[in-house]
Amino acid sequence: MKKLAKVLAISFLVGLTLTGCKDEEAKDDQDKVKDGVINQLKDDYLSSVDVDYAYEFTKSLEEFKTNEKLGYRTAGSEAELKTGEKIGQEMEKIGLTEVTKDEFTLDTWTFEKADLTFTDENGKEHLAVLGGYQVNFNTNGVKEYDIVYGGKATAEDLDGLDIEGKLVLIDINQREEWWINYPAYQAHVKGAAGVIAVQEAGYGEVSPDALNAQDFCGPDDAPAFSMSQTDGNKLKKSLEASETGSLKVKFDAKSTVEMDGKSYNYYGKIVGKDPESYIILSAHYDSYFTGFQDDHAAIGLLMGVAKGLIDSGYQPEKTIIFNALAAEEWGVSNSRYDWSTGAYNQIFNIHPEWAGKAFANMNFELPAYEHTTQDEIRATYELNNYLTEFSKDVPAVEGVYKDGISVISPLRTWSDDFSFNIAGVPALRNDFQDSDFMRSHYHSQFDTEETYNEDAFKFHLNLYGLLTMHYDKTAVVPLDFTTRLNAMKETIDENAFEQAEVSKDELIDEIDHVMDTAKDVNKRVAKINEDYLNAIAKDDQAAAKKLYNESRQLNSDLLAAFKHAEDSFTRLTWEDVVIFPYEHAQNNINNLSLSIEALEDGDLATPLDEYLWNIDNNWYAYDFDQEVFDYFTDYVIDAPAQKLMWGAGRIVGHEDLYEVIHSLKEKSDIENADLTEEIESLKQSLTNQKALLKTTTSEQVADLRELGRQLENLK
Repeated sequence: MKKLAKVLAISFLVGLTLTGCKDEEAKDDQDKVKDGVINQLKDDYLSSVDVDYAYEFTKSLEEFKTNEKLGYRTAGSEAELKTGEKIGQEMEKIGLTEVTKDEFTLDTWTFEKADLTFTDENGKEHLAVLGGYQVNFNTNGVKEYDIVYGGKATAEDLDGLDIEGKLVLIDINQREEWWINYPAYQAHVKGAAGVIAVQEAGYGEVSPDALNAQDFCGPDDAPAFSMSQTDGNKLKKSLEASETGSLKVKFDAKSTVEMDGKSYNYYGKIVGKDPESYIILSAHYDSYFTGFQDDHAAIGLLMGVAKGLIDSGYQPEKTIIFNALAAEEWGVSNSRYDWSTGAYNQIFNIHPEWAGKAFANMNFELPAYEHTTQDEIRATYELNNYLTEFSKDVPAVEGVYKDGISVISPLRTWSDDFSFNIAGVPALRNDFQDSDFMRSHYHSQFDTEETYNEDAFKFHLNLYGLLTMHYDKTAVVPLDFTTRLNAMKETIDENAFEQAEVSKDELIDEIDHVMDTAKDVNKRVAKINEDYLNAIAKDDQAAAKKLYNESRQLNSDLLAAFKHAEDSFTRLTWEDVVIFPYEHAQNNINNLSLSIEALEDGDLATPLDEYLWNIDNNWYAYDFDQEVFDYFTDYVIDAPAQKLMWGAGRIVGHEDLYEVIHSLKEKSDIENADLTEEIESLKQSLTNQKALLKTTTSEQVADLRELGRQLENLK
């Protein structure tokens, strides 16, 4: 275990002292008392937290698996259920109270095996162990199939290729090209028995032996499996040597998806003086392969923080909830939004009462690895300034994060914190998405203890234990709306507004008005939190209790304003990027107008290469049949809310350019082609998007006024 290199002497709660000038001598005296008390609490925790315990518990979660060769603890599987029970028992063992097992409905997936045997061009037999996706496929023992090579399984690649009842070997790059559901479904509608996908790049780059697993986002009857580059290259050579381009293979596979099954979230508490105010820490316990970093180390972090607080004797003001979540990787069949199923159900269906009472959700992902030299906390906009101040005084750990901590916003959709956040619980996570780990080890069989960095793990145990106590010493949730408002102003595209003949002035004026109000609210919240902290430091329980009780309505109203902001201002692109509502139309207006301008000059290449694919999900129109494109469009537009979960209502609209794109592709080789029809079609789309910008802008102004009204009452 590494020793702390240094502990900064300044109180880690200095971020709460944001009021104006005071008598310096009196303030110094107050700070000495406050720092003494707080530093003692801090030192008690830091001396109690046990990185060895957190590591050993992380390793123990590998006990149960659905696939004996590869691991997998997947949604609703026996392995996931047993792992959840193990975590619940450990919660009780370390001293958490009111340990609870919360049941919810989901689609379950059990992946037992996928072994493919083929004979190479030299007559040598090879066994390829495959990874799985969330599909139904059962050979009922060894079964013989014909396999063919299908390129990337685009419509063009499969055109004229006989794949009826056959397996199709394909190449894929899910980061730069398309998700697995598109080629899998394209092959499915052409009659294929299934696809065997080889990641050529994007994921699993750590080794040519790497397999890859991802959320499928497609129907369970379009089977897909993952093969390594090593095995894929051998199989390709055998296919090339074949006179027919086809090869007989033996396949022994069992992957089972069942609808409307059950799984369980677990939580335990350290009950505080206020049993109805919460700080929620969370991590998920399902995993692909061994899942050491993703996300067993996060469960280890969760339990390590809990044990550290308990062992230090910390007595919280609020109730701290430690929540182990099932089915983060996947849990709903045939949905664009099939991950974060456990978290979504926990906060929207099982415990919706937590929203409005919870000060924060701290969600953990891949925490025992130094992803970058600067540790990143990704947080909702309203926590950015609070966390930035806090992070200045986090103790360093020798050997990691030499560049300190950065706080970045907004949240992304790839983890459970997003579900908590849109429910109204201000959320954050230790970020991982800017790391090379995503390309190399993520969702592969190489996510093992070999990636373990003890120093990074220790740093996060320190950081999030201290942050928990930091939150605990606030009377009012430290939300600052100015960060979101500034981001809104920065994302307004003047050119798009001018093209649409929509005034941006009213929107900007309303943002500025609300910002002024938010600054006044910030001052009030900072003063209450400072006075509350000073009362606690002086052990003036009566004063602390009075301040706390008197601020309950303010706290509740602040959280209500936050929920309004999430409901009003958080939308998603068709690629799940968080945007403001008007950004959807902005993007489309710019790309449509540039396309029209180029086409009017007789330039077909530029719109096809640079602009049209940037509009909604039209990237997929280029390479797949309309049936496939429509299928994955309609299942977002037409699906019920319970199927869409955290994506419900977050897509602003859809502009279908399938026919235009294909018409332009057909005419691209025709000299002086007549483009009148395509230009008129795009002009109509542009008219639609201009109208959408006008509508969303008007709605945003109204939403801002409502936010301003709510905040005005809190000044």
